[in-house]
Amino acid sequence: MYIKLYQYHIRPENEQELMLIQQEAGQIYRKYIAVQTKILKSRIDETKWTELNFYKSEDDYQNKLPLINMDPDIPGLYKRFQSILISDIREEDYEECH
Repeated sequence: MYIKLYQYHIRPENEQELMLIQQEAGQIYRKYIAVQTKILKSRIDETKWTELNFYKSEDDYQNKLPLINMDPDIPGLYKRFQSILISDIREEDYEECH
């Protein structure tokens, strides 16, 4: 299993907008690829969020990402997401160990 981790900060008043963006983006992603997403909010820092996306394999992710990025709704969603960020996005790649 291939896992993408994203960490970022948003203002607490933008939490509902983040959830709407995540819901819409998730629907688009699932049209092209099997993905499970977990969204975590820090209990210590109310602005800090962690997103975990689980994919079958890195190859599957890399092969489907161009299709996802070509979806006409993705640029607008990403722009909305960027508008609520108050930090850079930290991105890391992981693999599941058995």
